[in-house]
Amino acid sequence: MAHLHGPSILLPLLVITISLMSGKEVVASRHLLEEPTLPKVPELPKPELPPLPKVELPPLPHIPTLPDPKPQLPTVPQVPALEKPELPPLPKLETPKLPELPPLPTFPTLPKDIPFPSPSPPHSTTTP
Repeated sequence: MAHLHGPSILLPLLVITISLMSGKEVVASRHLLEEPTLPKVPELPKPELPPLPKVELPPLPHIPTLPDPKPQLPTVPQVPALEKPELPPLPKLETPKLPELPPLPTFPTLPKDIPFPSPSPPHSTTTP
């Protein structure tokens, strides 16, 4: 029977990989514990904008206002009332007599007092 060497090779590779990774983390964590010394940033003078020139606009022309005259509305002419036209009476239509339908067939009905058989035997009320 064949023997697989795969799992026996994985354990040493795993140990070597973890040991190489842990060395870098120790150095990085030691660096974080030390207080960092940051360089001082020199203060720069704040820039100032030159003042904007003031623009003088010419005066607006004066527009005279017109008075509000109330307009006179024209009168509505009177229209004479029109007579209502009379329509001639409509003739009465005679409808033909419809044929009588034969009576509908009736279905037989069952009597209401039919005893239904029970699937279980009747129970006795007295014990032997």
